Amino acid sequence: MTRLTLPALALACCAMPASAVDPATDEFNFGFGNKILSFQTMYGVDGPFVGEKNPIRGVVGDELPWTITHIVRGDLDTRGHLRIMVRGLVFADDPLVPPELRGINDEAEFRGLVSCLTEVDDAVETQNVVTEGFPANRGGDAFIRATVALPNPCVAPIVMILAGSEDKWFAVTGFEHEVAVDDGVASR
Repeated sequence: MTRLTLPALALACCAMPASAVDPATDEFNFGFGNKILSFQTMYGVDGPFVGEKNPIRGVVGDELPWTITHIVRGDLDTRGHLRIMVRGLVFADDPLVPPELRGINDEAEFRGLVSCLTEVDDAVETQNVVTEGFPANRGGDAFIRATVALPNPCVAPIVMILAGSEDKWFAVTGFEHEVAVDDGVASR
């Protein structure tokens, strides 16, 4: 199996300019604000997050399960520069998904969402900011590159990938091990 570096994947997948990635570190190089969040994994909507029963920060999950078959990498900085490279965000191979949809993406666009907790007077509120739509192919590949107006302060940010056509999330920063993994962390 050939292992491609982030710059090679970015160029092959989504025509991202080579200057956006530092080849020495395989990291995005914004050059603008300080990095708030950097991630190399997301969690596809699944299980109790499917549908309206358990929204995250007021955003409901899609009505069908999704999975990430390849990779997701992204960054968010203090000036609101958001970049998400996604390869393989598609409907899951799950009995809830009609057979003709399994393993594909049926959305023409994906959008990014940043959710922050912020101060409003003496209270804490959730503020969500959403990007415009970015082209996504049938294989679930897209590159989201946008600047969003972050609230000040932006505490405990969460990044989601939304449908282009409705306010439902397909993936959120996080992870799930599908099989037992011994990563050196004791389980309880």
